[in-house]
Amino acid sequence: MYSLTTAFITLCAILPTALATPTQPNGTVTTALERRVTYTGEGTWYDNAITAGACGYQDLTSDATVAISTSLYGSGGYCDRYIQVTNTNTGQSATGLIRDECPFCNTYDLDMSPGLFEQLSTLSDGEIPISWQFI
Repeated sequence: MYSLTTAFITLCAILPTALATPTQPNGTVTTALERRVTYTGEGTWYDNAITAGACGYQDLTSDATVAISTSLYGSGGYCDRYIQVTNTNTGQSATGLIRDECPFCNTYDLDMSPGLFEQLSTLSDGEIPISWQFI
């Protein structure tokens, strides 16, 4: 027979795990992407001022914004999250705000606004090797 004491012990064992699971504001679990993890990929730039980004904001080219791959973007749970991006060739780093989706990017590639890209390299470079993480 299942006693009240057994039920209490089971609840005490499960509850801390359930409460510790990180979630986004929209309720999606984010165990795969954590602030302590560094991702690597290619960084490119695009004219972010042509239309509003997938997150619904119209930004300026001078704003430090970034588009993440479609596979990471999902339903937009990472919108308005800050990331730190580093040009792995030069060591230059800058902070950007996720505001858009990049349908042509590989999973950990980033498409940056000119304002962010120019903090890491010149626009004429077009593409740079990067590492990045959530902050």
